[in-house]
Amino acid sequence: MAVKVIIPTPLRAYAGKQESVEVQAGTVAEALTALTGKFGDLKKHLFSDDGRLRSFVNVYVNDEDIRYLQKDQTKLREGDTISIVPSIAGGATN
Repeated sequence: MAVKVIIPTPLRAYAGKQESVEVQAGTVAEALTALTGKFGDLKKHLFSDDGRLRSFVNVYVNDEDIRYLQKDQTKLREGDTISIVPSIAGGATN
C-alpha cells in the first residue's frame, strides 16, 4: 500500500531534495527500508551500524510516536503519513 514519508529539512540533501516520498509498505520498517533503498545516503543518517534506528531519530505515523505503538513493526494503512523527526540538541545559555 502507498504511504507518504515526510523528509525533514536537514535530510533532504540525501533524498534528492524532496520534501516527501511515496513508498509501498505494510509496516514502518518496510517503509524505511524502501526509503533507504531509493536514497542510500539516508541510511547512515537514520540507522546505526547494527541496523537499528538511531536514538535521536523519532518516527511518527499520523502524529503518533511509533515508540508508543509497535515501534518499527507498526502496521500501516493506505494513505498513512510517516514523519521522520530528528532530535535537536544544544543552544546557548545566557
